[in-house]
Amino acid sequence: MKNFSIKKKLFLLFLFVFISFFFVKISNSSNSNEDQLNKSSKNIDIANTIINHVSDSYEWHIIGTHNNGITFYLPIILWNNGLECFSSSQFLKKNIVSGNYGYYRMYHGKVYTTNNSGKLHFIKQGVIKNKKPWDFSITKNVISIFLSSFLLCYLFLRMRYSYKNHYPKWKFGIFLESMILFLRNDIAIPNIGKNKYKSYFPFLLTSFFFILINNLIGLIPMFPNVTGNISVTFTLAIITFVITNVNANKNYWIHNFWMPGVPIGIKLLLAPIEFIGIFIRPLTLCIRLFANITAGHILILSFICLIFIFKSFFVAGFSIIFGFFIFILEIIVSFLQAFIFTTLSSLLIGTAVKEE
Repeated sequence: MKNFSIKKKLFLLFLFVFISFFFVKISNSSNSNEDQLNKSSKNIDIANTIINHVSDSYEWHIIGTHNNGITFYLPIILWNNGLECFSSSQFLKKNIVSGNYGYYRMYHGKVYTTNNSGKLHFIKQGVIKNKKPWDFSITKNVISIFLSSFLLCYLFLRMRYSYKNHYPKWKFGIFLESMILFLRNDIAIPNIGKNKYKSYFPFLLTSFFFILINNLIGLIPMFPNVTGNISVTFTLAIITFVITNVNANKNYWIHNFWMPGVPIGIKLLLAPIEFIGIFIRPLTLCIRLFANITAGHILILSFICLIFIFKSFFVAGFSIIFGFFIFILEIIVSFLQAFIFTTLSSLLIGTAVKEE
């Protein structure tokens, strides 16, 4: 009975998070684009709603409308022949922001330089000729990364100081320790080797827990989807690429470009393919993580948007049931994608540093 009660509570918790998350996100997305502020709530642009949901933003909209709601306007930091700093709320008050080194206008979530009349020059539909300044702004994804980093620091510091007689007294610390041991014994050592894994294990741990916590945070109401941003996943893949190739030994390069025991004609054919593969392998890490996390969010939001399209109780029941099923699946995918990224990263590093 006790186990049933716990399972029932977890189910209700997941159901509440699912419903609140996606209904809040629809409200956020339908109000976040400046071109949609004057549209009627009866005509929801489904495509823009989904795109705004998975995109980064210069503001963190919590709930309600921009005029009657909770929104955090984040600082915009630009470099345009000089440093420009101002709040993103300036674009809500007026279309053009006058800075110390020029005029700026936001269009579809991007900042462009313009003249005092705010004119944008289009080469063709959707392509703007106006110059984009260097953008170092603090977006909601950046804030979420800071929050997840502080949370990870807190969890592992608490785990560190909970040890007594080589055993963690904190229950959640026991769970974290079991995950660390799993990553060490079943991923790092088999793929990299017992003699060399210690140099790369901190990176693998950091990658795993960073991806995992941001995957899970992305499922919380009002929080952005960090790992659904290809810039984040690309950066993680670049780090793996650098670590792999900087630490690669001569055997790795020989087997890539001049395979022993292979005829010269085949070597000349395979060498360019292997060279391209050096860049493609880490790129697949980037695309796999980005695509899986983004696809899950788009699929669930598509189910929920059916409610607003058909406005039917039957469709609402269908959408909520199937959307909730995908939401539960997304929790599993959050762990799975962190595991896959870490495993493949250790495999790439292992092929580069192993002697044989």
